[in-house]
Amino acid sequence: MIRALLRRRYIGWLWLSLMSFTALMLLITYETRWVHPEIHAYFSQSGNLTGQQLATRSRRYLEESLGILLEEGDDGGGEGGSDDGNEENSDALERARFRIEVGYSLFDIGLYRSDYACTVPSLERLDTLYDALSRGQVPAHSRLSQDLLHPIRCLTEIEMDQLDRRAEVTNRFVAETHRHQTQVLLGSLMIYLLGLVFWGMHERKRRLADRATRDSLHWMAQALRDPLTGVGNRSALHDDVLADHGRPLGLLLIDIDYFKQYNDALGHPEGDRLLRELVALIDRALGGDARLYRMGGDEFAALLPCDNRQVLEQACAAVVAAMRKAALPHPDHPGGADVTLSVGGVQFTADRDAFAGAYATADRALYRVKAQGRDGWQTGP
Repeated sequence: MIRALLRRRYIGWLWLSLMSFTALMLLITYETRWVHPEIHAYFSQSGNLTGQQLATRSRRYLEESLGILLEEGDDGGGEGGSDDGNEENSDALERARFRIEVGYSLFDIGLYRSDYACTVPSLERLDTLYDALSRGQVPAHSRLSQDLLHPIRCLTEIEMDQLDRRAEVTNRFVAETHRHQTQVLLGSLMIYLLGLVFWGMHERKRRLADRATRDSLHWMAQALRDPLTGVGNRSALHDDVLADHGRPLGLLLIDIDYFKQYNDALGHPEGDRLLRELVALIDRALGGDARLYRMGGDEFAALLPCDNRQVLEQACAAVVAAMRKAALPHPDHPGGADVTLSVGGVQFTADRDAFAGAYATADRALYRVKAQGRDGWQTGP
């Protein structure tokens, strides 16, 4: 029962631990799944933020074309175009037109058309300038300022706005990351604290269970011991024989002769003292190798390893001789002045069925001693 209770508590503690760590892993997994798309959106080359890169490149191409055209104008070009038709001028116009074409393609995207009002007018101006250059005409400086500087200013505004958007996205990403990191930290801390609480509960339950187990074992031990002498009782003798199954044992049944007369003459406290002294005497006589039991009243039993009958007889004789040597006074002993013992012994192999027969044999040997005048020993059968 106690083992089953401890097992249930262990399973409960294990379940709580698994739930805590599962919750922690789910929280971390959720945060990871949130952070990865955000990082991807921020650093990938798709979405609104790529506009900054296109606007910058488009502006640079238009600035280069403006520089080429201004140099061409300084060399003699004017409104209506140059009539020299030399190869150098044609090459300059071709380079300028190519840069305007590339800048136009980078500028002409849906994002700019939808989000910035200056985009469509700027593209129209570039169309007009491109057509003029295709015909070999280089507009005057004032016209170039209108046709190219206006798109360049528009692209600059787009760049600045894209930078502001990037900063806004960055700040929002940082704030969200910080918030989620805080959630992870607080969640982990909460799970850690819950783990400590669960551990404390488990430790408290474990200590209570240990205490209950110790109390149960204590009471069980008490139930198997004689409270007066501290030796085992009849139940303890039976359990010990079963625990030694298959071993050769010797059983001694020991009885104080005329114990009732001793109690009547000296009183029960002195009788109790004699019982305690008898336990110590038997233990010394058997060399501390025997387990002792009080069977009731003044009757005791001793259980000891015993490979043969000679060991049994030596044990019986040692107990009787020790009591004679102790010479404890017995004022009402019919046959003498000191306390004497009657001992019956048997040698047997420990077994549930054999024990009952062995006990009966030792008891008969004990009563044969009593019938022959006491103060002696015999063995059976």
